[in-house]
Amino acid sequence: MPGIDLLKNKILKYIDVKEKYQHLNCITHDFSALALDYINELDQNKIKGPLFGKIFAIKDNINIKGLPTTCASKILNNHKSIYTSTAIKRIQKSGGVIVAKTNLDEFAMGSSNEYSVYGPSKNPINPKYVSGGSSGGSAVAVAAGMVDIALGSDTGGSVRQPASFCGVFGLKPTYGRISRYGLTAFASSFDQIGIFSKKLNDIVSTFEVVSGYDKNDTTSSKLKSEKFIYSPEDTKKLTIGIPNEYIGSSIDSEVKNKLFNMKSFLKKNGFRIKEISLPLTNKSIPTYYILTTAEAASNLSRYDGVRYGVRNKGADIVEMYKKTRSSGFGKEVKRRIILGTFVLSSGYYDDYYNKALKIRRLIKNDFDNAFQGVDLILTPTSPFPPFKIGEKKKNPIKMYLSDIYTVPMSLAGLPAMNIPVGVNKIGLPIGLQLTANQFEENKIFSLSNFINKNFS
Repeated sequence: MPGIDLLKNKILKYIDVKEKYQHLNCITHDFSALALDYINELDQNKIKGPLFGKIFAIKDNINIKGLPTTCASKILNNHKSIYTSTAIKRIQKSGGVIVAKTNLDEFAMGSSNEYSVYGPSKNPINPKYVSGGSSGGSAVAVAAGMVDIALGSDTGGSVRQPASFCGVFGLKPTYGRISRYGLTAFASSFDQIGIFSKKLNDIVSTFEVVSGYDKNDTTSSKLKSEKFIYSPEDTKKLTIGIPNEYIGSSIDSEVKNKLFNMKSFLKKNGFRIKEISLPLTNKSIPTYYILTTAEAASNLSRYDGVRYGVRNKGADIVEMYKKTRSSGFGKEVKRRIILGTFVLSSGYYDDYYNKALKIRRLIKNDFDNAFQGVDLILTPTSPFPPFKIGEKKKNPIKMYLSDIYTVPMSLAGLPAMNIPVGVNKIGLPIGLQLTANQFEENKIFSLSNFINKNFS
């Protein structure tokens, strides 16, 4: 079948590039030998869908039957999946080839990719700096040229922030747009599979394939997958909002300059720019960490050494349970389980969890009000460029605040994408974020396409 030899050469290139950049520590499991076998299967069955010719890396919290899924945690060491995620099935059915699993913060809990049992993924621009988290390994694999496309997961910014830090496109879709079946749960009302690539067209084509209803995920939208067409005429009609709350004293000056440069560029090209307000932005981080830790405490209760995963011996089941979870989970995961258990406990549930649910609704209302007057919202993706490995790890609050510009969109279930827009004075990438109303990814794609072709 035409293209098979070219695809095999891409696998061989991946192997070479992976070896060259081994020090970046972005790959947890290599499937290149299996990928070459799969290519032969594609050839025999004459499978040539819209993703044929593209090679993928997959975050190591997305399940593929018979292959390891460790979530970068000691507690899942040597664990192999018993089923395949819907997103992976759709990629393979469309001709995409998966070559690797990628590094992440343990159970996707982190903003730097430093909380991994495998050690941190390192920034491909400068290995002294973080790749971003939690999907840092996927961002690095794309940025280093190992793969065309990578899947990650985004709970509060875990695709968009590493995409910004590594200088690639990174999409978090509307909640429910891509099936979560086969994605290891962190916070189920937030988690979404997201997509990385250097090329916007690869983001779009992958999204077209993997989005759509899935009977195995009751939260998935019944909105049909659609073909996206860029329309320059319609794009120019878009109104872009810039929230005042995102331009505060905490933002890095070079990031702010990139935002203002983009604002000037859009104005010069005839786009309407409007100042807007998202007044509850400063409440988003505490709201997010109350709700997600509560969900995490519940979701991670299944890792007990009884059903699957690592088991430590004990005198009785209670001691076994304690030893397994104490040694199996890392520091950050245990911190979040403890916090989540606390906010769900008797006497604190109403004071914390219920209040956070109400604030989440109000944050969504802020966005609903904003979208009455604008089509898209333009913000920085992160308040600062990549930081040095170890710089924020000892201060969890500082680490959590690095997600201040991505968390509000996750609370509201909105689609958002990082767009690479250049580098700072020492060459580290800076990204800007475009956010649309629910199920309006097409507007993000349209404006991103215009920016990608015309902004420099």
